[in-house]
Order: sequence, then C-alpha cells, then structure tokens
Amino acid sequence: MLLLVSVILGMFGPWEIVIIVLVVILIFGGKKIPELMRGLGQGMKEFKNATKEEKEDQDTEKK
Repeated sequence: MLLLVSVILGMFGPWEIVIIVLVVILIFGGKKIPELMRGLGQGMKEFKNATKEEKEDQDTEKK
C-alpha cells in the first residue's frame, strides 16, 4: 500500500499535490475530512478482516 502511494505521489510534483489537497478541502470542508478518513479506515479494517476470515475458511476446507 505504501509503495502504491509513493508511486502515485511520484507522478505528481509538489504543486499538483498542494492543488489536489486544496480542492479536497474546498469540496468537503475541513471538518468533514477527519470523518471521511475515519470511515475509510474502518472500511479498510473490515475488508482486511473479511479477507483474513475467507483465507482461514479456505485453509480449514483443505484439511
């Protein structure tokens, strides 16, 4: 994940990143961003747990 972020950020210069951040702040507002990030983190956590459970289920079926 970190590698993907660094590759994507490598494609943009510092001014492009600043413009993107400003546009996101203008669209969502400063108060809404922490809420959005919290929701994103919870979604990623649920996805990770679901894939872990699926892998465990597959391992038990093989035995």
